Amino acid sequence: DAANSLISPPIISYTDFYNSTLDHIDLMEEYHNWQCYGNSHRFSFCQYPFIISIAAKKVIIQRDSEQQMISIARQSLVDKVSRRQKPDMNMLFLNVKVRRTHLVSDSLDELARKKADLKKKLKVTFVGEAGLDMGGLTKEWFLLLIRQIFHPDYGMFTYHKDSQCHWFSSFKCDNYSEFRLVGALMGLAVYNSITLDIRFPPCCYKKLLSPPIVPCDHNTLVGICSVTLDDLFQIMPELAHGLSELLSYEGNVEEDFYSTFQVFQEEFGVIKSYNLKPNGDKIPVTNRNRKEYVQLYVDFLLNRSIYKQFAAFYYGFHSVCASYALLLLRPEEVEILVCGSPELDMSALQRSTQYEGYQKTDLTIRYFWDVVLGFSLDLQKKLLHFATGSDRVPVGGMADLNFKISRSETSTNWLPVAHTCFNQLCLPPYKNKKELKQKLIIGISNAEGFGLE
Repeated sequence: DAANSLISPPIISYTDFYNSTLDHIDLMEEYHNWQCYGNSHRFSFCQYPFIISIAAKKVIIQRDSEQQMISIARQSLVDKVSRRQKPDMNMLFLNVKVRRTHLVSDSLDELARKKADLKKKLKVTFVGEAGLDMGGLTKEWFLLLIRQIFHPDYGMFTYHKDSQCHWFSSFKCDNYSEFRLVGALMGLAVYNSITLDIRFPPCCYKKLLSPPIVPCDHNTLVGICSVTLDDLFQIMPELAHGLSELLSYEGNVEEDFYSTFQVFQEEFGVIKSYNLKPNGDKIPVTNRNRKEYVQLYVDFLLNRSIYKQFAAFYYGFHSVCASYALLLLRPEEVEILVCGSPELDMSALQRSTQYEGYQKTDLTIRYFWDVVLGFSLDLQKKLLHFATGSDRVPVGGMADLNFKISRSETSTNWLPVAHTCFNQLCLPPYKNKKELKQKLIIGISNAEGFGLE
């Protein structure tokens, strides 16, 4: 694995090293041995995390989380009883109460006030609405918050169309607590097994594990990792292409480009300049120093210019997910825990789907699966996004989606509807395959946002 990682790109995928037999052993015993004895005389498979599959690592992280949750809840209970107060079941949960009209500010306030409860099981209530949270409200809270925070008008993240991913806005602000909220949301999603529809580039997860355990000394830099032109290509391919051409340019760089060790960024309509090194505005970029210039430029964009934003995001994530189990994870595996896997297996979804008002032998259902299994990957992704709010699959595979198709008693002239929060598709009993295919494609291709209901 180490030799394979030295080559870019690696010869074989890191997943080829997984040994699925280990999914069936007592993983927590391995984890505790490793925690207690480290890499000393006591053997543990956790000493070789590259052979442990992401599914097994998720089990370790969740059990570790559960144990932390239980011990925190138990402590709250003991404190109450010792003060002769009546225990309240609510103290076993992280109870978040928010108004729909003030979603971000209320969520920020709640998570800031309840810092000590972040490791408890999450329960969400929308003020003024009756409804027990059986998972649907929690998922809706995540979907609505992510949708709002990542909206371009909100200004926290910039969406790059070329790479189809979000990156941190470098605008300075007085308070970075909203970035902390996004980090905490990602941690809560991992903790509560919710897949988020977030598009961050791979280097974001590399930065999130730099270092994997929060340093005790608060002056230690966090979220800074070594970055290369390859990392920039994943976010801003056009700019990266320009820098790569500068590196291979065969003429006189100083005379033809007339650049200095300085970058210019537009902030609220004003062009600001930043030196990449002391007196950078007076140092010309030449054939001899262009490599250093490109390296400093990439480091500026991906590390220095967004340091405060990313540090807040880092601390938010680790405030929920702090665990030695993070030492076992690769950046790619953290991404899969947060956003799910891009590998779609529609036959597996068909096998695990539940029905309400239909049976799997009904004609409409048979038409549905004939159509869906024949879809292009792009349409299959659109269907998944329409029905669940994300086009990716949880670590446990399609079965973990708990996907349900229910019979809609509306006219067959109507389009299908999705209850995203419950991964539920409401399908009218279309009479033939052609009509079903037509209505389904229109429905999933024109769904606005998350198709929330």
